Amino acid sequence: MVQHHTPRLDASFAALSDATRRGVLEQLGHADASITELAEKFHMTLTGMKKHVGVLEQAGLVATAKVGRVRTCRLGPRRLAQELAWIEQHRQLWAARFDALDQVVEELKQKEKLDGRQDRE
Repeated sequence: MVQHHTPRLDASFAALSDATRRGVLEQLGHADASITELAEKFHMTLTGMKKHVGVLEQAGLVATAKVGRVRTCRLGPRRLAQELAWIEQHRQLWAARFDALDQVVEELKQKEKLDGRQDRE
């Protein structure tokens, strides 16, 4: 199997693999928030939330800006188009495989019906 190493995809899927980080993205989809607000919302320490935000920021999914002592987070510039294309390509591949499997199962059912009729005759 050929491995296609795409750092951008790797970073995105690694960032999205965690439920907390997906939750942070969902929250930021509604409104910008400080790291403190996010930590409170997810019942985490500031240090823990900073680490999650850092992973999202490295993937380009979140952008932060520091104003005074407050670091505010917002959705980043990336719109996941490359990730969506990768998922769609693999969805189509699996859909085609399942369609082929459905066809084989249907053919086997038809053959089984015919064999059952022939046995009774």
